[in-house]
Amino acid sequence: MSMSSAAIGTYEITLNAVSKLLDKAEAYATAKKIDPSVLLGMRLAPDMFALTKQVQVVTDQAKNGSARLAGVEPPKFEDNETTIAQLKERIAKTVAFVKSLDRKAIDASGDRTINFPLGPKKGEMKGADYFNHFNLPNLYFHAAMAYAILRHAGVEVGKQDFLAGIPIKIS
Repeated sequence: MSMSSAAIGTYEITLNAVSKLLDKAEAYATAKKIDPSVLLGMRLAPDMFALTKQVQVVTDQAKNGSARLAGVEPPKFEDNETTIAQLKERIAKTVAFVKSLDRKAIDASGDRTINFPLGPKKGEMKGADYFNHFNLPNLYFHAAMAYAILRHAGVEVGKQDFLAGIPIKIS
C-alpha cells in the first residue's frame, strides 16, 4: 500500500465520519430543542477540549499531516468556528485540500524526515513513522473524543457512525 493511498483515504474517511457525527448532533439538538452551541461546548472532563476544539484538531491533524507528508505548507485556519455548519465547512475545506495534494510527493515521504511542532518543542520522525505512530493516533484520538462527547450528551451514535465511510463489504 502506498503512503498516499493510506493517508488520503484515511483522512477523507475519518473527516467524513466526523461530519456525519455533526449531522446527527444537529438533528438531536433540533429534536430536543437544544441550542447546538451547548453540544459544541461540551467536554468529557474539565481539562479536555470541548467538541468544537476536538473537530478543529481532527482537521488540523489531517491538513497538517498530509501537508507535511507532501512537503507543502498547510492552509491556516483561524479556529473561530461557532456553529455546526462552520465546522462542517472546515471539514469540507480540509477534505478538498487533502485530495488536492500530489500523491507522488506523499509516496516519496516514507523515508524523508518530517519536522513538526510539539508544543514549544519540535519533533522529528521519518515520514512513515510520523504518519503511522504520531499523526494517525492523534487523528483517531480526537475523532473518537468528538464521538464520545456526542454519545455522552445523548446523541444516538454508535460504532457504525464512527466507522462511517469505511468500504466494508458485508454479506
